Amino acid sequence: MTLGNHKDAYLTFVQVKERYEGLTYHRCGVGLNHLAFRVEGRDAVDALRAFCLESGIALLYDDRHPFANGGDSHYALYVEDPDRIKVEFVAA
Repeated sequence: MTLGNHKDAYLTFVQVKERYEGLTYHRCGVGLNHLAFRVEGRDAVDALRAFCLESGIALLYDDRHPFANGGDSHYALYVEDPDRIKVEFVAA
């Protein structure tokens, strides 16, 4: 369920899988799933991807980049932060 109809922010609630044994956090479990940020266009997404590759930051869905989720109109980069939180950068 997604709440809000504001162009700059929204909140989504999802049903999670069962708790993961032995882990204090997993993005598919209870808690924060991911953070998304709108950036200024596709060039910004590409520059962020290059930075992440150079810095050894874990990329998610890279085999489907830049249209991993949402079809051809959703140009985005997905990375994983050190706490395994998904961070999404979407071209405006």
